[in-house]
Amino acid sequence: MIYDYELTTGTGDTLKLSDYKGKVILVVNTATGCGFTPQYAPIEKLYKDYHEKGLEIVDIPCNQFGNQAPGTDSEIHEFCTLHYNTTFPQMKKADVNGANELPLFTYLKSQKGFESFEQHEYKELLEKMFSAADPDWAKKPDIKWNFTKFIINREGEVVARFEPTADMSKVEECIKTLL
Repeated sequence: MIYDYELTTGTGDTLKLSDYKGKVILVVNTATGCGFTPQYAPIEKLYKDYHEKGLEIVDIPCNQFGNQAPGTDSEIHEFCTLHYNTTFPQMKKADVNGANELPLFTYLKSQKGFESFEQHEYKELLEKMFSAADPDWAKKPDIKWNFTKFIINREGEVVARFEPTADMSKVEECIKTLL
């Protein structure tokens, strides 16, 4: 269950997801130097608009995709607050795939695997890149790129996965129905 996991914040504190029982949670892997980095703005807007109604955001920077989050935890935090005025909690940079992946992501991927990319300016580029590396890439639940989002309902169930190509209005609609 989602509440069994603990994370380390960018400042070294422990965040117990059990502290978010009864809340709607958006978990997202992020990067500061990605074509999807501007999604920090609508994610912050979600936080401002819905935090008082029960939304929590768990931002986990990840450097596994194109070395697009190369900074330290404090540098990443500074970038986000300076460029996007983020106020939601930011975790310590971590892996989301592979031998060193956070156990939280192992769980999230077991609950909601990859389905497809939505129509987006980067869709074709991403699909070509993944196909060249692994013909079976689309059948695997791995996180494909930065800004993959998981939505957890108030009962702690993973109810949705949105790839980075998903329109943020769809993410918002999902959250609104759960609040």
